[in-house]
Amino acid sequence: MKNLVVLTGAGMSAESGIKTFRDADGLWEGHNVMEVASPEGWHKNPELVLDFYNKRRKQLHEVTPNHGHFLLAELEAFFNVSIITQNVDNLHEKAGSSSILHLHGELTKVRSTKNENYILDWTSDLNWGDTDEDGNQLRPHIVWFGEAVPAIEEAITIVEKADSIAIIGTSMQVYPAAGLVHYAKPNCPIFYIDPKPATIYQLSHPLEVIPKGASEGVALLKDKLLAILK
Repeated sequence: MKNLVVLTGAGMSAESGIKTFRDADGLWEGHNVMEVASPEGWHKNPELVLDFYNKRRKQLHEVTPNHGHFLLAELEAFFNVSIITQNVDNLHEKAGSSSILHLHGELTKVRSTKNENYILDWTSDLNWGDTDEDGNQLRPHIVWFGEAVPAIEEAITIVEKADSIAIIGTSMQVYPAAGLVHYAKPNCPIFYIDPKPATIYQLSHPLEVIPKGASEGVALLKDKLLAILK
């Protein structure tokens, strides 16, 4: 089977009712992103940050994958599909995709503030006073602004083996994720699905833009990919 690598961003989950990370007003669910998505925000007001992510985590029980999520899972019948997502939700998992790398962490996990490798599955509220085995406070397992992206090297390795790449619902403006496509093999075709596609600079690969939302765009992508196989 050929290797299909899918890079997804906030637009992938927008149809499911999860708000995009960067709305036009620069706020995330009414908060300045630096208040709830930075080490400085955590040190300034950890209880605000915990409450913010508790609400995001609770929302996961209320939303369901959209048609685009399910179509990506269906493509596993024809390709080795690897999803590299900037999203922290679990909608790819709910839809049945089997190979998912979360670049920016996961709402359904928490980690120790002292040991970044101490990670726990967590589906309920995380409160001040919840600690690891050594008494260190637990925090959301989210990569905040200014923090390293531990999964980026694994993501690069996956992209290097791609026979085709699909970019869905991301502006390709946030690094290091935005630089991943440049690790693709020469002549690796790239499909870019977004209703308002951004310009991808310095790209030498064959690029086809599909200016649609996730569900409609992935349906078109599926047809195009299966036509290539014939």
